[in-house]
Amino acid sequence: MAMSQAANLVEKILGHTGDATTEQNMSNPNRDISKYADPSGEKMKALVWNGKNDVKVIETFKPARIENSDVIVKVTGSTVCGSDLHLLHGAVVEMQKGDILGHEFCGVVDSVGPSISKVKPGDRVVCSFQIACGSCMYCQKKLSSQCEKTNDNTIENIMYGGRTAGMLGYSHFTGGYAGGQAEYVRVAYGDVNLLKIPDEVPDEKALFLSDVLSTSWNCVVDTGVKEGDVVAIWGAGPIGQMCADFSFMNGAKRVIIIDGGAGSWRLDYVKSKLPKVETLNFTDLPRGESVTSQLKKMEHGGPDVALECVAGEYAKGWAHYFEMMLGMETDTSEILNEMITSVKNFGRVGVTGVYVGFTNHFNIGSLMERGIRLIGNGQAPVHLYWEDLMKKIQDGSIEPLRMVSHRVKLEELEEVYKRYNEREQGMQKVYVATKFSFPPAPGTPQLTEYGTA
Repeated sequence: MAMSQAANLVEKILGHTGDATTEQNMSNPNRDISKYADPSGEKMKALVWNGKNDVKVIETFKPARIENSDVIVKVTGSTVCGSDLHLLHGAVVEMQKGDILGHEFCGVVDSVGPSISKVKPGDRVVCSFQIACGSCMYCQKKLSSQCEKTNDNTIENIMYGGRTAGMLGYSHFTGGYAGGQAEYVRVAYGDVNLLKIPDEVPDEKALFLSDVLSTSWNCVVDTGVKEGDVVAIWGAGPIGQMCADFSFMNGAKRVIIIDGGAGSWRLDYVKSKLPKVETLNFTDLPRGESVTSQLKKMEHGGPDVALECVAGEYAKGWAHYFEMMLGMETDTSEILNEMITSVKNFGRVGVTGVYVGFTNHFNIGSLMERGIRLIGNGQAPVHLYWEDLMKKIQDGSIEPLRMVSHRVKLEELEEVYKRYNEREQGMQKVYVATKFSFPPAPGTPQLTEYGTA
């Protein structure tokens, strides 16, 4: 595709205002919400996108069940994800004012539709961040992130040559489903997209099966980390941290995490949780050195595997900064190029950080000439992994609490987003409590109050 053609398509995509079919998000004030509100008229608190770099906690209506397969969940825990920051910044296309955010949550079943048979009111459940129908070609293989039936967004179909599943709280690009940073959520196909939580597993651990644990596991196993590998991970956030843990679980002999700038403190945080991890701060490189050159010095030929856990919206150089500003690309290729040149010949590069559309200056020559395997890990198919990962939580193989630094109130999410966006020192993964939450489980963070509620 020529540069001008790509730019024109990107401009059309960025200028698209959303499909009329994406009406599940009943918080939008410009939409008639009466038929999507619970007949009781009960109100709830929810965090909504209020425009670029602006979120707001509002009062809106508790959602109603619309289809027979719907389940209404009382939210007992949610969290803030790096992906939420891409939505906050407007980097993911087709956000609309009033969209309820949040794609990771757990809770208690409030009510069920007449066709629901696997869960009942009072059950503790965790919800997959993606909405799967359970019956299409992909869902039959538990590849839930690629469901054919739950996202009828036309612009995504044109852009990608195919659709992905609908996703909760993740813009109208993925179906416009209202998210889980709220007191209630309507979950479509509830029998498929809710997993019961065993009594001995607290919400503070089960919550993260919605996304971060499944995404991290998929990144590691899909890229093929195996016994004896040296693994380099770009990004020391929660996904990067769990990928380091899972890489060791899958036999890696060395794991090196790269981060820097405002996120430099996270390198020390991860190392305090996983002492075996080695770190590389890109802001402290000697003059004339690069991440690639440093990795080649740390490991002959470079690492065997590179895992991308950052995303494509953060431009480091002026060329990409201006091209993104001008709508000539949606994502920067800088980290991808760094990974490609860093790994050994025939190395593997896995891409898990969010990339929305098109990128320029991609080093395809190195990819082809050196036999690099570039693997788009996609949105992780949660349903493929979450039962096994739940067992690993139960037997202690996985400890999600390593990445949890804060417990906060839903009412203070505006402040939490601000601090999370600034990479406030010490804030890694937050547990967002609602009025329905249980008392903190032993060993979990106590409530931090900012006095803004």
